[in-house]
Amino acid sequence: MVNYNFKKITVVPTGKEFIDIILSRTQRRTPTQVHKGYAISRLRQFYMRKVKFAQQNFNEKLSTIIDEFPRLDDIHPFYGDLLHVLYNKDHYKLALGQINTARNLIGKIAKDYVKLLKFGDSLYRCKSLKVAALGRMCTVIKRVGPSLAYLEQIRQHMARLPSIDPNTRTILICGYPNVGKSSFMNKITRADVDVQPYAFTTKSLFVGHTDYKYLRYQVIDTPGILDRPFEDRNIIEMCSITALAHLRAAVLFFLDISGSCGYSIAQQAALFHSIKSLFMNKPLIIVCNKTDLQSLQGISKEDMQIVMEMKSEATKTVIGQGGEPLDEESVLLTMSTLTEDGVIAVKNAACERLLNQRVEMKMKSKKMNDCRNRIYVAEPKPRDNKERLPCIPQAVLDAKAKEAEAEAEASAEKQKRKLERDLENENGGAGVYSANLKKNYILANDEWKEDVMPEILDGHNVYDFIDPDILLRLEELEREESALQGLGENDDFEMDGEELTPKERATLAEIRRKKKLLIQQHRIKKSTAESRPIVPRKFDKDREYTTERMGRQLSSLGLDPTKAINRARSKSRGRKRERSVEGGNDRMEVDEGRSKKAQRLSRSAAPGHRSRSISREPYNLSSRVPSDLILPDSVKRSIKKAKSSDKKRSKNARKGEADRVIPNLKPKHLFSGKRSTGKTQRR
Repeated sequence: MVNYNFKKITVVPTGKEFIDIILSRTQRRTPTQVHKGYAISRLRQFYMRKVKFAQQNFNEKLSTIIDEFPRLDDIHPFYGDLLHVLYNKDHYKLALGQINTARNLIGKIAKDYVKLLKFGDSLYRCKSLKVAALGRMCTVIKRVGPSLAYLEQIRQHMARLPSIDPNTRTILICGYPNVGKSSFMNKITRADVDVQPYAFTTKSLFVGHTDYKYLRYQVIDTPGILDRPFEDRNIIEMCSITALAHLRAAVLFFLDISGSCGYSIAQQAALFHSIKSLFMNKPLIIVCNKTDLQSLQGISKEDMQIVMEMKSEATKTVIGQGGEPLDEESVLLTMSTLTEDGVIAVKNAACERLLNQRVEMKMKSKKMNDCRNRIYVAEPKPRDNKERLPCIPQAVLDAKAKEAEAEAEASAEKQKRKLERDLENENGGAGVYSANLKKNYILANDEWKEDVMPEILDGHNVYDFIDPDILLRLEELEREESALQGLGENDDFEMDGEELTPKERATLAEIRRKKKLLIQQHRIKKSTAESRPIVPRKFDKDREYTTERMGRQLSSLGLDPTKAINRARSKSRGRKRERSVEGGNDRMEVDEGRSKKAQRLSRSAAPGHRSRSISREPYNLSSRVPSDLILPDSVKRSIKKAKSSDKKRSKNARKGEADRVIPNLKPKHLFSGKRSTGKTQRR
């Protein structure tokens, strides 16, 4: 079975692209260097190789195009006529013939110029012959440029054609435009054909697939056909005519009995009679569609008579192909694609008719007769007239009887016991029947099952109070609580020394002494100035924490309070700039008659003069702490740790953009040593 796949045809380049491909390949794949000093035989061989290589590449490319495009005389008649309808068979053959002629011409040109190159007497002569040969080949390709462009358009269109197998089981849908063919196709297959409420929505053949009795069927949706002469039909209609003429398929002729397609039943019947010659030897079914708008029984008598004539013609096609006349239901069917009423019945009838026809054809073929001659069915002959009944062992009969009894008991038990599902079906089904869960309660008295049990009573959850052992548990809780209270009273017990030995008393006295010392140390530590929090000014509204109070307290302790008071005052007030005492405020220096240098020296010599601002010493944690205070060890350790961390960070410091650095503008590895031959761009 030949499988046609036009998507595998190689892309056809344009004339200019063809020349660029071949010449660049010739330049890349053949030697490029040649010198005057070479022997003449070597020069001839060099240029002959280029000419031959170019000719071979042209030949390969053109042969690929000719071989991959289908020959209309060798393929299936359906595809041959379809290509003729779409592209015009004469133009197609002419384009391929021009490509074949170009291939032969290029072969002759290469042959002639290779012969001339054998007699080339110089480098210039050989090169000129090579240029002339390649130029003539390119001229030939330029002349067939329009044919190459035409073949490329055909290739693109053929790649978009549906993959139709002319030999498989096929169902063909035909009829007037807008009668519901594409809608039926979408219902029975997974194809997605565009459906619109106007004529000629489908402009080409569409293919879908469906299954029936585990066999795959090919469904083809054809464009609508109008009732007019054969010569006036356009390309879209001719696609449908080609499919009807050449495909062995079950034909479904769609008839819109509602008239909503814009054509009357008489017009559709006229189309049926004009193309009925294409239905011969094919299973034909007339499908009356759109029964949701108009039923078949509701049409007028004239229309009904037309439909009956079409039905009789369809029956004749069945008799003509050697079959028996069928009942009207297998030839004339009704359906509605909108409500999907009768869609599956139409599909099944078409598949069944097609399957029967294919089986009959195979049975009548010569191949089937050959197979029958090889098959022999043996039939044993009776040796006497005695009747011999089949013998069944008694054990088997007993086992079968037991199985029958067991099945009878099981069925009787099922009949006796009503299941919840049976009750549901009897009382209205799911959603109506509500199962009674109380009937399965296990109680002392069955009458209690239907009693109403309150869930909430007096604002309490009833279930929380239903416990038969609640009194026992309450007693256990009371005993446990009294035991815990007894343990709590014994916690305040103070140990007396009367019951202890002298050694234990000494140990107890030592423990109590150490405990008192620890308490005293903790109180002293809490009362020191370091641990005491500083009271901010906003909380000291009554001015209780003053320097006078601090002086009185220090004096009472026997300490000199002057340094502490001065330090507190210096902390609280900002430092003012002091004037020189000796100069006097009203004194004015007279600099007349002295040089600028003498004036400058006299000013610097003045005791109140400030020559420059005092340098600020580097930040140090220890400098912030006054020297007259004694620091605890923990603070000293933290200061030392901060210094060591600063030292490490300073060692690892790197140059920043704020550092004054003059970089080395002439690195030695670039500006030293002898320069060798070559580029010095990097220097």
